[in-house]
Amino acid sequence: MTTDSRGTLLRWIFLAPTMLGVGLFVLVPIVGSLVLAFFRWDIITSPRFVGLQNFTDLAADSTVAVSFLNTAVFVVVAVAAQLAIAMLLAVLVQTRMPAWLRVLFRSTFFFPLVLSAASVSILMKYLFNESYGVINWALSLVGIPAVPWLTSPQWAMVVVIAVYVWQNFAFPFLLFIGGLAAVPQEVYEAGAIDGATGWRRFRHLTLPLVSPTVLVASVMAIISALQVFDQPYVLTRGGPGDSTRTVVMVIYESAFRELEFGRASAIGLVLMVLIMLVTAAQFRLARRFVFYQ
Repeated sequence: MTTDSRGTLLRWIFLAPTMLGVGLFVLVPIVGSLVLAFFRWDIITSPRFVGLQNFTDLAADSTVAVSFLNTAVFVVVAVAAQLAIAMLLAVLVQTRMPAWLRVLFRSTFFFPLVLSAASVSILMKYLFNESYGVINWALSLVGIPAVPWLTSPQWAMVVVIAVYVWQNFAFPFLLFIGGLAAVPQEVYEAGAIDGATGWRRFRHLTLPLVSPTVLVASVMAIISALQVFDQPYVLTRGGPGDSTRTVVMVIYESAFRELEFGRASAIGLVLMVLIMLVTAAQFRLARRFVFYQ
């Protein structure tokens, strides 16, 4: 065996575990889900081919329509708040301050991201409880009556969005920290000479220069928000009614509660196509709003 063939064999040996894992736990489930979208299957009986029937049934399913609407509202509000808070904190942290204080802020803001979404949601469920939650107790100290945070359709989505944003803004925050650190100081010095300070400096200098980072952060944030599950499931179970039921929750309930794996796969396929279309639209718009140095 030659040296080149040995090197090639060694590379394949090192790649084999990763390729096997990706094949078994990523590619096979994806292909299986795509195939199941055209079948009716409840695990108990044999799969029955129904063609596009699963997709036509979705068009008349009010629960699916509400879940997509809820998810759309969630994505718009949560992603906007998440990116705005992350950018604001990143700009503040990048201002002149002692290095130890900057490290402290970064670690503090990043901490919620390392916690599991389920554990955070369980804690928040107690904090926002209408009867004995700390939030309502604090409001009662200033004379504000108890708010039905998790039992009101109007407030439940607000709580879900707030919890999600609190836990997930850290990732775009770190991205923005890196983007801001890469901006040359000479640009700010030249802008200061021209009178660019405060909001004008941010609008005309900082934002265009970190726009590639904003694009990456927004793409990842939207993809993640479209697949939200943990927070609404633990906090409200999709209620009250269907006010916080998301698409992934409907997929989970269809597959593991109702044993309608074909329906769940069809919804998942529609969600996948939606994510691809939204991502493609973002990159299309990026041609106008993203500036590369």
